[in-house]
Amino acid sequence: QVQLVESGGGSVQTGGSLSLSCAASGYSNTFPSMGWVRQAPGKEREWVAYVHIGGGEAYADSVKGRFTASRDSAKNTVYLQLNSLKPEDTAIYYCAASVDWGGRWSEARSYNYWGQGTQVTVSS
Repeated sequence: QVQLVESGGGSVQTGGSLSLSCAASGYSNTFPSMGWVRQAPGKEREWVAYVHIGGGEAYADSVKGRFTASRDSAKNTVYLQLNSLKPEDTAIYYCAASVDWGGRWSEARSYNYWGQGTQVTVSS
C-alpha cells in the first residue's frame, strides 16, 4: 500500500517562509514525478510544482521565483521550500506522486497518489 506522509506547514506572516516535506512508502520503484498541489477554501485544486526523476523542476506561474521544489529520488521523498509567502498562498498543500511516465505533470489529475495534506496559512 502506497502512502505519502507530509510534514511541515504552519502559520506565518506575509513575507515569511515555510518548508514542507513528503516521504513515500510502499512503492518499490521510483516515481517518474513527485510534486505539490494546493487547494484554497472554495477553490479547485491547483498544481504548484513538480520534480521529475531526472531532477527537472516546473512551477506554476503564481509561485515561480518564490517556491523551490526538490526531491531525493532514491528515497521517493519530495520537498517544497516556500519563500516570500503571500496571503493568497493560504491553502492545504498536498504532496502527490505519479506513476505515469508520459503524464501531464502540471495537471493535478495526473497524479495517482496523494498525501493527507498540510495547512499553510499566511496572514497579512
